[in-house]
Amino acid sequence: MCSHYQTLKDAELLLQKFGVRRKPAAIGKYDMWPRYEGLFVRRPPEHDAGDDAVPEREAVTGRWGLISAMTRTGGLDRASKLSTFNARAETAAASYTFGNAWRRAQRCIIPADAIFEPDWTSGKAVATRFTRADGKPMGIAGLWDRYRDAAGQWHETYTMLTINADLDPLFSRYHQPGTEKRMVVILPEGAYGDWLTAAAERSREMLVPFPAEQLTATPLG
Repeated sequence: MCSHYQTLKDAELLLQKFGVRRKPAAIGKYDMWPRYEGLFVRRPPEHDAGDDAVPEREAVTGRWGLISAMTRTGGLDRASKLSTFNARAETAAASYTFGNAWRRAQRCIIPADAIFEPDWTSGKAVATRFTRADGKPMGIAGLWDRYRDAAGQWHETYTMLTINADLDPLFSRYHQPGTEKRMVVILPEGAYGDWLTAAAERSREMLVPFPAEQLTATPLG
């Protein structure tokens, strides 16, 4: 699982690499931790209305830690304390928290300069920074949803999707010994369009490991 990443410092990269037409008013924090406000890219919910003025993609800021639109106002406090910054791809469709977004194909891309995972080789956790070897930003597969608070105001939220990494040549070496290895899904640029527009039943087939040789892992300790 990923509980720490760095988003983009340069809003221009959104236009160049993620097909966003308009710069967002704010990107949020650069160093991202769960429950922080971060940036994600999605197909606008209004896109299917047929309005030509609606762009193909938009950049939105929201809470990193998805809260389902199905959550009732009385349950918001409990929902906000759950660890929902990662969603297991194998169970997301049947999950109360993530199921609404999965069934509605509310998929998003989370732009990132880097992600962090712990290396336990030495017997203690050493933070390791993962970047693309070519220096390009990552596009991490995610889901988005929105919830309404007691005052009737809507709030955007998102999560990163993870897959099993027990056999991955890179990510299998991280996290504590004896635990299942997990990794976020880093999308190739050519898959961005399909990820945002494909039918819900195609979601699982697009969640595949990013080539390990195209990533660089740098220990920080």
